[in-house]
Amino acid sequence: MAIHFEPAEFAARQAAVVARLNERGLDGLLMFRQESMYYLTGYDTFGYVYFQCLVLGADGRLTLLTRLPDKRQAEMTSVIPDIRIWEDREGATPAVMLRDLLAEQGFAGKRLGVEYEAYGLTARSGLQLAAALDGFCTLSDESNLVSEFRLVKSPAELVYVRRAAELADLALDKANTMAVPGADEGHILAAMQGAIFEGGGDYPGNEFIIGSGPEALLVRYHAGRRKLDAQDQLTVEFAGTYRHYHACLMRTIRVGAVPQRAREMHKVAVDAMAACLETLRPGRTMGEVFDAHAKAMDAGGMAAHRMNACGYSMGTTFSPNWMDWPMFFTGNPVVIQPGMVFFLHMITLDVDAGLAMMPGQTALVTAAGCEVLSKRSLDLVAN
Repeated sequence: MAIHFEPAEFAARQAAVVARLNERGLDGLLMFRQESMYYLTGYDTFGYVYFQCLVLGADGRLTLLTRLPDKRQAEMTSVIPDIRIWEDREGATPAVMLRDLLAEQGFAGKRLGVEYEAYGLTARSGLQLAAALDGFCTLSDESNLVSEFRLVKSPAELVYVRRAAELADLALDKANTMAVPGADEGHILAAMQGAIFEGGGDYPGNEFIIGSGPEALLVRYHAGRRKLDAQDQLTVEFAGTYRHYHACLMRTIRVGAVPQRAREMHKVAVDAMAACLETLRPGRTMGEVFDAHAKAMDAGGMAAHRMNACGYSMGTTFSPNWMDWPMFFTGNPVVIQPGMVFFLHMITLDVDAGLAMMPGQTALVTAAGCEVLSKRSLDLVAN
């Protein structure tokens, strides 16, 4: 129950990454990204907040170096055959232990890739790693090597993505019905997250974003709750999460009479979403999708009120965020392929008017175009 994919699926993923290592002339990969560990082995933990490394050799050999609290975690949730422990004590040097492990496995003088862009490799740990491996081997930045494979989802992964999208819809239903005058943001938030837990879902990679009144213009979580006024607006951005796979939704819900300006903003944002979905098809680039967003926004008079990015990849991510690589921004050359999953957010913020309108939804790229995974419409909800 703790391992969510068949052994053959993990074997295929590992074989693909090993082939890429050999293509690039690398003898191994030092993984510090929890997403990579989960993708290749099923290893499920938040132990990456401490020094932890999964070593993959170009011969397919896997070894995990971690702390004792994660030994049983790795045994139960992963297919990692070799688990080593570094000891918690004053003056502990896990990076040196990693070097000794690498020496034992014949990596001295070899070329190793490193996932430098990882929440599990702090700047301090990175400096310790560099010092420990100085003169021992040659290192190169391969932060996106595994992520490039994670970008295209397998059929088994898509089962989890679709379930995450179903859970997100259930959470949205709670927000849509509960956003009424006098409602407490905390109660809405609890109901939304509760719907996901009750459906068998998980904690998301970062906090749900919720804000009303002037705080509806924020696009980050912040502490503190308020009750909705008779005339108000509520922005929610959240993810349904299942087996760590995410599907996001975003909405601005109106309470009371809807200002004409808010209706105008909503129309432009929905038009921009349609333009993005039309462009989101195999062979196009992520930069082209953003440009479609910008063109529609600008044509609708929202040039001064839009963002410089309009979404990102969705997948299996761990705290502190659910945003996955890569992102929609102008000039991004990543070519869109079937099996990719993206969250598209059409954020419009009129700060002077104090108004927000932010429809967002998750879409799966298909052979012919794309499929929106949410079953809920983008129609403006006003209570």
